[in-house]
Amino acid sequence: MAQRVSDASGSNPRRRNHSMFNRNRMKIGIFASNCSSGQAATKVPERWDASWENNVKLARMADEAGIECMVPVGRWKGYGGETDFEGSTFETITWACGLLAHTRNITVFGTVHCPLIHPVLAAKQAVTADHAGQGRFGLNIVCGWNQDEFNMFGASQQDHDRRYDYGREWWEVIQRIWSGEGPFDYHGEFFKLEGVIGHPTPWGGERPIMMNAGSSPPGRRFAALHSDFHFDQVFFLEQAAARVNETRTLARQHGKDIQVFTAGYVVCRPTAKEARDYFNYFGVEQADWGAVDRLIELAMGKGGSRSISPDVVRMAKERFAGGYGGVPFVGDPDEVAAEFKRVADYGFNGVAIGFVNFLDELPYFCQEVLPRLERMGLREPLK
Repeated sequence: MAQRVSDASGSNPRRRNHSMFNRNRMKIGIFASNCSSGQAATKVPERWDASWENNVKLARMADEAGIECMVPVGRWKGYGGETDFEGSTFETITWACGLLAHTRNITVFGTVHCPLIHPVLAAKQAVTADHAGQGRFGLNIVCGWNQDEFNMFGASQQDHDRRYDYGREWWEVIQRIWSGEGPFDYHGEFFKLEGVIGHPTPWGGERPIMMNAGSSPPGRRFAALHSDFHFDQVFFLEQAAARVNETRTLARQHGKDIQVFTAGYVVCRPTAKEARDYFNYFGVEQADWGAVDRLIELAMGKGGSRSISPDVVRMAKERFAGGYGGVPFVGDPDEVAAEFKRVADYGFNGVAIGFVNFLDELPYFCQEVLPRLERMGLREPLK
């Protein structure tokens, strides 16, 4: 990842995906804005409307604020309940392509379930988005978990650990296509391909960055060996430091560095009482418990993720209503900033965050929390 490329003007050399390699100790992403209700399984009327117009407004707002990235959820089917939580979604690579055309600095990821999208097609889709964003596209690989969605494709999943063997071959094919290698054959366990070729190559002659979302031991190992960024869901921060260190150490043993992100949801108000009262309103009193129950059932059922064990069901249920099971950042600006520092101190490089309503709440977060993170030495002021 050391190569540097030029920006659109042909001057001021910069690294591709430059926002993801800045000097901020705590990077921030916008998570799940491509999905109706975002991360919050709630019935409140102000919940996120994931229209295209709103996504463009949000992307521009985040770009101007210096937010590093936008990370979509690969979702094909909602979770039911009264709101059909995340039932209306944009496909993520075309979503990224459009948002990259409307922004200047932010990295926009596309999230791909590799068992559902052939690598030859995915390579072509991703490189198109990469040129639209002049080197600001990133690929987020998910090796599968939700059999309910796979049924829509008539597809069955591999056994849990075998999914990552499939993902490794899928990623190998993608990288060989992007390298500009002449026609090649690929004879792996899962793919038997002949005469593979794909042009153009990625913008600037260097491949897009890759993130892997996986929290089980095989998922974290896959990330350490193959990914530039790892998206790790944690329920107890006190256990996170050892996990992050293990992932980072394994990556270094294989000659590579990796940044580790997690997910969170923000409820920031002028007073702690206002923040907690609002969380209780949208995340408890008005929670879409039918959708929450369905999500947890799928996550823990046959074919689901091993990263959610029975020991964390109670915690998961409390958090899924508020923000998809991520770290809660609930309080006044000082409390929210302090929690971001705690996450950084446990070793995370960044957090992908959600709000009940991104457009209504992100401005206050940028106005009040980002300057506090700068004073803490976690972020640098915008220039």
